Amino acid sequence: MTVIYGLKTCDTCRKAAKAFDNAGVSYEFRDVRSSPLDKATQARFLDAFGHELINRRSTTWRGLSDGEREDDALALLDRHPALMKRPVIEGAATVTLGWGEAQSVAHLGK
Repeated sequence: MTVIYGLKTCDTCRKAAKAFDNAGVSYEFRDVRSSPLDKATQARFLDAFGHELINRRSTTWRGLSDGEREDDALALLDRHPALMKRPVIEGAATVTLGWGEAQSVAHLGK
């Protein structure tokens, strides 16, 4: 099953979920704020995407002190789940970061 990791209030996450709905592809949506990722999943995503996983253009990032910004990425994600760039879409054989023209439901969800 495909899992969309993101925030329920994120417009990009909602666009991805709507595309899956419109294509009739089943998925599970996991809000990382209400159901934070475990350390193993955080590490797996960080291994896959490196520092691209941290959304440095977010209001959460801008609200961090310089000292906090230098913390380990896993520690940052643990304390501030909304720092994760969204959505992360995990299918049977793929894991992608973000949603846009490059992604398609047919490629990710079927």
